[in-house]
Amino acid sequence: MALGKFLVKRLLQGVFVVWGVVTVMFTLRAVSPGDPANLIVGEAADPHLREQVREQYGLNEPIHVQYADYLQGIAVGDFGYSFQSGRQVEAMVIERVPATLELAVAATIIAILIAVPLGVISASRRNEPADYGATLFSLLGISTPNFWLGLMLILLLAVQIGLFPTGRRPVGLVEALTALVTTGYATGLVTWLKHIILPAITLGTYFTALITRLTRSGMLDELGKPYVDATEAKGLPAALIRYKHVLRNTMIPIVTVLGLQLGTLIGGAVITETVFSWPGLGDRLIQALNARDWPLMQGIIVFIGISFVLINIVVDALYASLDPRVIDE
Repeated sequence: MALGKFLVKRLLQGVFVVWGVVTVMFTLRAVSPGDPANLIVGEAADPHLREQVREQYGLNEPIHVQYADYLQGIAVGDFGYSFQSGRQVEAMVIERVPATLELAVAATIIAILIAVPLGVISASRRNEPADYGATLFSLLGISTPNFWLGLMLILLLAVQIGLFPTGRRPVGLVEALTALVTTGYATGLVTWLKHIILPAITLGTYFTALITRLTRSGMLDELGKPYVDATEAKGLPAALIRYKHVLRNTMIPIVTVLGLQLGTLIGGAVITETVFSWPGLGDRLIQALNARDWPLMQGIIVFIGISFVLINIVVDALYASLDPRVIDE
C-alpha cells in the first residue's frame, strides 16, 4: 500500500472518530435536564422572549433537525453561538488555542530534554544507583496527581520562596516575541517564561516519567542485540553506540508516544490550566461547564477531538517514514 493511500485511510478513520465525538456531545446536550433558553434569558424572563430565543438558536426544532443543522454547521466551521456571551464559539475557541499549545509544547520539550537522556543513562547503568534513581523518579512521576503537584509547586516555589509569580500570565508568547523584535527588550519574554515554567513542569511530569521508562526499556532491548556487540568489537566509543545507533532504533515507539501524548496534553491540560489560571482551552472549558454553556463545551471538546485525530495522522506518517512495514500491516 502506498503512503498516500495509507494516510487517506487514516484520514477517513479520523473523520469517523470526529463524527462519533460530535454525536456523543450532541446526545449529552439533548438528554441533559433544563431548558437552554432559561440559561440565556433567565427563568423569570417573559415567555415571548424565551420563545424568541428558542427560535433564534433553533431550540424549538425537532431533535433530528437540530442534529442535522449542527453537523452541517461543523462541516463549514460554524459551531454556533455561546449561550453566555452570544459570541461565535469558534472565535472563543481559537483565541484560547495559542495558550494551550504553548503549555503543551513547553511540557513536551521539558519531557524530551529530561526523559531521553535519563532513560539512556538508566539503561546504560542498569542496577546501579543512577538506574535506581531514574526508576524512582519515573514511579513518582507516574503516581503523582497533577493537581497536587501543581499546588505544591505554587506553595513552595511561588508563595514560600517567591521564585516564580502567581496568578494569570500578563503576556502571551507571540506578544512577548513581537515586543522583543520591535523594541529589543526581553522583559515580556522573561515574564512569559517565569509564568509557564511551573505549569509546564506540572503538565509534563507524567509525560517525562513515561518517556523515561519507555526509553530505558527500549534501550535495554536494543543493547542486547548482536549488532551492538559487533559495533563494540569494531572499537566504536560506547557513547557513540548508545546515542547514534541504539537510541535511533529506540525512537520509533518514542515518536509514537510523543505524538499521542501531545494530543493527550492538549486535552488533559484542563486541571493544570485551572490550578495555574492559565488562559487556555481547559480554563475556558471549566467556565463553560459552570455556566452550562453547551455550544461552547461542544466546540471545545470537538476541537480537542479534531486535534487528537490530526496529531495521530501526523504520527502515523512519521511512523511510516521510519518503518515502511507498518503501511502494509
